[in-house]
Amino acid sequence: MIDSSSSVRQNYWAIIVAAIACFLFEAGWYTIFMQQWLEGIGRTRQWLESAAGYNPAFQYGTALVAAAMIAAVISRITQSTGPQTALRGIKVAAMLWVGFVLTTWATEYVFEVRTLKLLGINAGFWLLGMMLMGAIVGAWKKKVKA
Repeated sequence: MIDSSSSVRQNYWAIIVAAIACFLFEAGWYTIFMQQWLEGIGRTRQWLESAAGYNPAFQYGTALVAAAMIAAVISRITQSTGPQTALRGIKVAAMLWVGFVLTTWATEYVFEVRTLKLLGINAGFWLLGMMLMGAIVGAWKKKVKA
């Protein structure tokens, strides 16, 4: 059961650090899987870089803000449903991933007739990225003023 009392205290430093960690992990992940990802979406690197609307600052900014929002939700649910620990943060993140990310992406991929390999790359990143953020926001408790 979710406790909506004032016991939830968002630690904005933890959220920011978790978002940056996820963002950096994402950069590494998609660097490693770049060729397979491009093949999966039916594009080339040249197309990607020359595409109309290609704006790296907007893309990276969106990725960072989205990661911060996800980290804040993981933090809130972790605190609202039990003790705040790294392991609980990881578990909450994994359950949110199963309940929302995997299910929505799997449905989208089935109707778009995309490959399981591409689903594995994209959804796999989010599983590990969300678990990373869960570990950070779960472990990093906000200091209470005396």
